[in-house]
Amino acid sequence: MLEIRNATAADAGQIAAIWNPIIRDTVITFNPVARSEGEIAQMITTRQREGRAFLIAEDAGQPLGFASYDQFRPGLGNARSMEHTINLAPAARGQGAGRALLLAIEEHATRAGHHLMVAAITGTNDGSIRFHERMGYLHVGRMPQIGWKFGAYHDLVLMQKFLSPG
Repeated sequence: MLEIRNATAADAGQIAAIWNPIIRDTVITFNPVARSEGEIAQMITTRQREGRAFLIAEDAGQPLGFASYDQFRPGLGNARSMEHTINLAPAARGQGAGRALLLAIEEHATRAGHHLMVAAITGTNDGSIRFHERMGYLHVGRMPQIGWKFGAYHDLVLMQKFLSPG
């Protein structure tokens, strides 16, 4: 049975096992450097201390994926605009864990008084773009050739969803 819970620093190894192959083998993220368990543990602690969610999805104790959010851009003017990260283990894709994680972080952000959630998606990641469209996200921009990975430039698609009325 799918369970969504707050991640802890003890989950860092399981999160790294999901995240690092995505970093290493795909353009889902433009970051080419694997995340250490210590770095992930610190990220979990920091985000939760700052009132942001860092969640993990499990089925019978097996990690399926994780989600988190943080401020979209620094500065007080962006303090109510958040950007999320969701990553799933390959076997978990299309099984509902991504939807459950996204709904959980949107609910958390809404309760925290945030106004909108941004999804920044690699332009060739059609599955993520369609997923976000189904979840009510609107296309708000495309930044051509902004990311560099595997010897090529990649577009970034920006999508957003309002969490509260403007």
